[in-house]
Amino acid sequence: MDQLSAISEDLAEIEGQIADNFRALSNGFQKLEKIKDSNRQSRQLEELTEKMRECKRLIKEFDKEVKALENNFDRETNKMLNEKKQSMIKELNSYVALKKKYATNIEHKRIELFEGPNEGFAEENGLLASSMTNEQLMDHGNRMMDETDQAIERGKKVVQETINVGTETAAALKAQTEQMSRVVNELDSIHFSLKKASQLVKEIACAPGEQGHSRHPRTGSSSSEPKTALESQLKS
Repeated sequence: MDQLSAISEDLAEIEGQIADNFRALSNGFQKLEKIKDSNRQSRQLEELTEKMRECKRLIKEFDKEVKALENNFDRETNKMLNEKKQSMIKELNSYVALKKKYATNIEHKRIELFEGPNEGFAEENGLLASSMTNEQLMDHGNRMMDETDQAIERGKKVVQETINVGTETAAALKAQTEQMSRVVNELDSIHFSLKKASQLVKEIACAPGEQGHSRHPRTGSSSSEPKTALESQLKS
């Protein structure tokens, strides 16, 4: 850059901006390598793509500036500037190749979202995915994940409602069981009372016979007593 500053301040400034973007691209792809989520990878790749577009614009600007000044430089200086430009283009192309690699991997992951148990559906979904842009794929994938989340939430609600019904049923059965237990206890009390009443009726029914049987001997005894007195008088 110091060498370029001696040749042209404008060229040196452009090279400095390109170098800053290349450093950002290098750090960005290192970060992208550690990201596992395809949605985050897509967002990161979009940011890196913008950096690459900026680099491409700056390289074109660098080339335009070189061509505007080439008549003012000697052959060696022009050769050095062209080599510098080619080096920039080569480095940019290396990042473009990385971008295509990651974009292909992300697209494959997106296509997998469309694959189902039926081979025909998988083929159809693959054709659908191949005709969609990355942004459309991201939107479609996000909608599918939202639908999956909604299905999971509906499943959770059904499970919770089933638990609630089971709890209410168990409480009702418990109340019915307690009520039946009280009814059984009351029936036992009634049965005991009836049994006791039956015994009491039997005792009352047997009481008159016993009283008549006890008076009969006393009658015989009183009739014998006069007979004994008469016999005493006759003897006398």
